[in-house]
Amino acid sequence: MIPVPLLVCVMGGWCAVYLADTLLKSSVTHRIGYESWLASRGLMVSPFHVRWQTTMFNPLFAYCARINPRALYLWFSSGLVFGIVAMVGSVVLLIKTLQQTLAQMTTDNPRIGGQQALQVVVPGFNLPTSQLAYFFIALLLSGVIHELGHAMAALREQVRVNGFGMFVFVLYPGAFVDLFTTHLSVITPTQQLRIFCAGVWHNFVLCLSAIAFLFLLPVFLFPMYSTGAGALVTEVVQGSAADGPRGLSVGDIVTGLEDCPVRGMEDWSSCLSHLSHTPQTGYCVPVTSLQPSWAHGRAFKRLDGTVDCCSNNSLTDLCFSYIKPQGKNTREREYACMPVRKMVTGTQTCRSDEDCAAHSGSASVCVTPSLENQTRFIRVTHPPNTQMLFVGYPPHLQYAVSLTNFVPRFGFLLLDLPVFLETFCKYVVSLSGALAVVNSVPCFALDGQWMLNALLEATLVTVVADRQKRELIGFFLLLAGSALLAANVALGLWMVTAR
Repeated sequence: MIPVPLLVCVMGGWCAVYLADTLLKSSVTHRIGYESWLASRGLMVSPFHVRWQTTMFNPLFAYCARINPRALYLWFSSGLVFGIVAMVGSVVLLIKTLQQTLAQMTTDNPRIGGQQALQVVVPGFNLPTSQLAYFFIALLLSGVIHELGHAMAALREQVRVNGFGMFVFVLYPGAFVDLFTTHLSVITPTQQLRIFCAGVWHNFVLCLSAIAFLFLLPVFLFPMYSTGAGALVTEVVQGSAADGPRGLSVGDIVTGLEDCPVRGMEDWSSCLSHLSHTPQTGYCVPVTSLQPSWAHGRAFKRLDGTVDCCSNNSLTDLCFSYIKPQGKNTREREYACMPVRKMVTGTQTCRSDEDCAAHSGSASVCVTPSLENQTRFIRVTHPPNTQMLFVGYPPHLQYAVSLTNFVPRFGFLLLDLPVFLETFCKYVVSLSGALAVVNSVPCFALDGQWMLNALLEATLVTVVADRQKRELIGFFLLLAGSALLAANVALGLWMVTAR
């Protein structure tokens, strides 16, 4: 849910801005000066909306539009092709997303929602409030790059740019360019398409650039950070199973989970998934260490049918099961409540007694923790510290610890710098890609509206000579695209907030 303090601050801030704006505009003595101050700075204030526009970037846009005209022609022509493909692809993607949403509404399977390529993002629901800064900065960057594409393409096609601006609506930032509509109306539909498609084309390129940066991040950070030696702990949730004096700490390097080596975050996740879906690992223990006082605890069955023999709920002992050495022919099982750290530290893992016989010269038996069906006993190796012993559901361990692949080579380097770069790039990939998809949809008030109109003018002139008929075709296509987008947004919001 959205934190109440954040909601109060946002609403209070906007109320204060609107109240101050209303008072100044209604003041006899300050109204003229205040309105002149707003006009000189290109500011406009309305309820939950602040807009700023300037011409100071026009020389920069003009300079960029003059760099290598031939290359820019190929660049924006590529954007035209991408825009047309994206328009069709966005409709297909929205139809598929709508089908997935409707399927999720009729089932309780949570995995269906995680398969969606597009999801409505609502801060406090499916967007952690701790990552709002990443979200808004990435959204603003994606918007600026989008509008930069429109401005450069317009100037290259001899369309005047009146100004560039940014705005904040409630919490969401954005950018825009103001184009001279008279110039737009006299150029050819193909030229218009280059301008209208330039925004989504630049978003797509930004998305690819962020993916490439993520892929090459180990190379860029190689002089300062090493990879492949383990997963570095950057955060441990307080009160979780990984917290405590014998748990994990920030700065620890995890190198293994049981007999599964961990060289990075991917190995950490795959090892936990493997341990979740495989039987509990056993440990080779010498037969002589199975003392009678341990082996004759009173075993009792749990509700799920598994057996426990440590009825005192000891924090240091754990119930182990093994095949009685004298009764291997009958496969009779014994249960022993034993000090867990002493029994498993430095011991060989096994699946059966034969594994122990192959790796140990002395008589050994394979003992297995007797746990509930989905519970696992896991040894977490993080040298030079002693192993952390975890008993619980493996996904809980994954949620309790935040890790990174990058280990600082020097003590003064920040542990969170690679995490910041990775997280920010992932948000840029998601948001810039989403802007490219959404703005390609043939929908009223989006780039897709102008892209569709220009495309129909460029392709249907010889087929449908009457301009009004072409506009009518465009209107119904835009109406269908708008309804499709609205349905996705409405159902997506309901799925995120109501369920």
